[in-house]
Amino acid sequence: MMKSVLAAGLLAISAAAFAQQSVSFVEPANGATVSSPFKVKFAVAGMDVKPAGDMTANTGHHHLLINAAPIKAGEVIPMDDKHIHFGKGQTETELTLPPGNYTLTMQFANGLHQAYGPGMNKEIKVTVK
Repeated sequence: MMKSVLAAGLLAISAAAFAQQSVSFVEPANGATVSSPFKVKFAVAGMDVKPAGDMTANTGHHHLLINAAPIKAGEVIPMDDKHIHFGKGQTETELTLPPGNYTLTMQFANGLHQAYGPGMNKEIKVTVK
């Protein structure tokens, strides 16, 4: 009985810790109209930012997906013009895009660029004038 109570408590703590992990855009705001180039700032809660290659538990780095679908948990994020890697641990960038409507998705991934999945991505829409 005591073991099951302890196990249930540990599961609840683990679930609560995982639920507190998230990513967000500091700027721009969802729905913003911006002029190119514009600043993009990332934030993460419940995990630490570390450079690519660092596989310490509860760490990773940001990726910015431009008009691309989020990456499933465990899959490696491609490296191309729609999937920008911030493997040095950067938390902001200047982005230059032609005029138009864009979906920007921030995707957090581990040191091997394997996505943490839906709980660790955030999508916003911006219009570049």
